Amino acid sequence: MNDKHLTYAGSGVDIKKEESTIKALTGKMTYMRKGLGAPLTNIGHYAGLLDFGEYALAMTTDGVGSKVLIANAIKKWDTVGIDCIAMNVNDILAIGAEPIAFVDYLALESHDDSFAAQIGEGLRKGAEFSRMSIVGGETATLPDIIKGFDLAGTCLGAVKKDKIITGEKVQVGDVIVGIPSSGIHSNGYSLVRKIIERSGYSYNDPFPYSDSKTIGEELLIPTRIYMEVLDVIDQCNVHGLAHITGSGLLKLQRITKLGFDIFDPIEPNDIFKFLQREGNVDELEMYRTFNMGMGFVIILPHKDAMKAVELTGGKIVGNIVESGIRVKELTIV
Repeated sequence: MNDKHLTYAGSGVDIKKEESTIKALTGKMTYMRKGLGAPLTNIGHYAGLLDFGEYALAMTTDGVGSKVLIANAIKKWDTVGIDCIAMNVNDILAIGAEPIAFVDYLALESHDDSFAAQIGEGLRKGAEFSRMSIVGGETATLPDIIKGFDLAGTCLGAVKKDKIITGEKVQVGDVIVGIPSSGIHSNGYSLVRKIIERSGYSYNDPFPYSDSKTIGEELLIPTRIYMEVLDVIDQCNVHGLAHITGSGLLKLQRITKLGFDIFDPIEPNDIFKFLQREGNVDELEMYRTFNMGMGFVIILPHKDAMKAVELTGGKIVGNIVESGIRVKELTIV
């Protein structure tokens, strides 16, 4: 283990600088359509929302990120399509919408039919699990730009306007239900790869916590798709939803200005313990970078909490408080 504490910013991804870039980019996007398809204003959330009569259309776009480099390293590409679908669908779910259609974008350095078939298989599995159609996409051959490949996509969802969940109903005393993640999902891989690089391990070495997987296979476990959230919305009075992605628990700030007291967190997956140990990563940095075993959060009144637990296989992890985000004695913000 290297004595130096590794960080997400040190691996090349500075969340604060990224936020500044986003503000500079979106600050120039001032044109707004009127009438049918007009954006629903004053909603800054996981998905963009468009006026569509009785409904709102929800749109997201996301990619697999540098996780594709690990897929390339071990020549296993059949799961990254699931990641591409999941990262978009989970953001659609986080506004209370149901995913209905998807388009993908695959940028390539060169063509290989076997590789493309594996990408397609993952996209098929993700779409099937999400109960939506892939209605098109784009493939671009860009040898002067792309080394390997990049995979991204855009998801369309729909929700009745009176069913949109933005977090405005969240109040002190509400219960926080956390749903277990399948692992790292598809965020933080710049730090992950830096940790493995310095650890002395390779992606083909056995994962120390498992007799059946290599480190690379463990790192490629696809992102969980949280479709059961729709059942919770249908049967419970949901006040807020969060998909925990890049920047970890800081994502909870998207829901409400109120605070989160996570007094009984979900036990982090073994992969997080391995990365923290090998990278000598501070606990605070781990929770500000990764989902740490909790990939999705539902906030709802106490009377509905156990029903949400039953429907999702999650657990009650905490309560809404006046301010801050805490995990046991650790202050996240």
